[in-house]
Amino acid sequence: MNNRYATFWIWLALCPLAVDFKSVDKNGSGIMQILLTVPALGAAIVLALIGPRFGVGNRFSALVMAALLLTVPGSVVPHVLQGNDMGNYLRVLLPFMLLMVGYLAACRPWHVRRIEQIELAMFCGMVVSLLFAFGYGMAVGGGLETVRFRIVSVVFLALQGLLLHEIVVARRVTRVKLALFLISLAIELLSVTRSLLVGTALLFCLATWLAAPSLQQLLRSLARTAVIAVALVGGTVVIGSAAFPSVAAHWTQRMQAAKATASGIDPTTATRLAEIKDQLDQVRSSSASLLFGKGYGHNYRYSPEYLPALADQMTQEEFYAINEWSAGHNFWVYQLFAGGIAFGLALPLIVLYALARGSLFYRRWRRAAPDAPYLAVLGRALLVLAALPATSIGGNPLGPRFSGLVYGVALGLLVATQVRLERMSLRRAVPPSAPPAVALRVVPALSSPSSLSSLSQPGQRP
Repeated sequence: MNNRYATFWIWLALCPLAVDFKSVDKNGSGIMQILLTVPALGAAIVLALIGPRFGVGNRFSALVMAALLLTVPGSVVPHVLQGNDMGNYLRVLLPFMLLMVGYLAACRPWHVRRIEQIELAMFCGMVVSLLFAFGYGMAVGGGLETVRFRIVSVVFLALQGLLLHEIVVARRVTRVKLALFLISLAIELLSVTRSLLVGTALLFCLATWLAAPSLQQLLRSLARTAVIAVALVGGTVVIGSAAFPSVAAHWTQRMQAAKATASGIDPTTATRLAEIKDQLDQVRSSSASLLFGKGYGHNYRYSPEYLPALADQMTQEEFYAINEWSAGHNFWVYQLFAGGIAFGLALPLIVLYALARGSLFYRRWRRAAPDAPYLAVLGRALLVLAALPATSIGGNPLGPRFSGLVYGVALGLLVATQVRLERMSLRRAVPPSAPPAVALRVVPALSSPSSLSSLSQPGQRP
């Protein structure tokens, strides 16, 4: 709390990229992208430099840091070996750089008021991104088939995860949170994107599981969540279908797309599989490629194996003319394609490990000490980070810049909070498997920042 400008750096780091229109329009101005990206990147670096430090190292945080070092600085190795275009390499690397500096900025023993500011700035940034992407996409115009690709924010599921924590886990339902969640469901309906629905369902399941550390609580939580889900989704679908009949017809068409093709594979799935097949073929072409990958920004195409499945969608000339260099639509395969076994697998594995470890840790503490300080921060960070694999169902969540920064901050908060709770249990001479069941004051919800004024961290000036 000693740095008088920390609040300014927090908001500068987490807000400018919320209006990153490059995520919805690839023809955006390069100057505007620089003006949005440089302040955010610089402010995150400043926060990483001025943030407090943990006095003693921790294995978990060291493991996460090692994975990020292999992914970001380590990406230079396959880049040099493959000789990829420098501009394409830097464009693809930038979201991963933002992920890393976001992690470094948030993985600190910040004062509780600073944590509140970080969470509030991230929440506001995601809300702005949701509304800006929708407004920008609708303003650009076009038919539903065109507009639906532009109206979804790059942190759409991350914001839904945060709202689900407040609604399902913490049961702090306010008009603002409920309205935002309903807006997100309406946008989901208009986007006609099946992968978003699956992602939302997975986040619902995780939120329900986190909210119920015992079997009895799980059954109650399942019943309550089912009622909420049916009411919200059913109401949104009924109202949306009545207001926009073309949307309902488009959903029907999307669900039956596979039946309308001779191959039995709908065009969207066929293009994703064609992309994945070519990336796997390239990375398995030699031992060096499998070990070190092809590098970020390396070109890939569609595998000819899927040309028959796309015969009705594009000509042979159009099919073979495809030549992409951006982050692929499949996060898991693209990481192997770009970094190989040595530099590509560390990040996906550490994300899965952090989510599994954090979820079990959260349930254990929620059962024994539900009012423990920082526990709510851990729950919110878990559901925001869980949006990363949920988003990967239909694309690469680390392709856009703002999503890279948000997931980095969520990972940093997750790691830092676990470290603090572990050390809290050790100071009380209680084994980590059985946290203290004493009544402690909880970090409050985002909607009541003023209630944090009485909380202070031991050894730090408020």
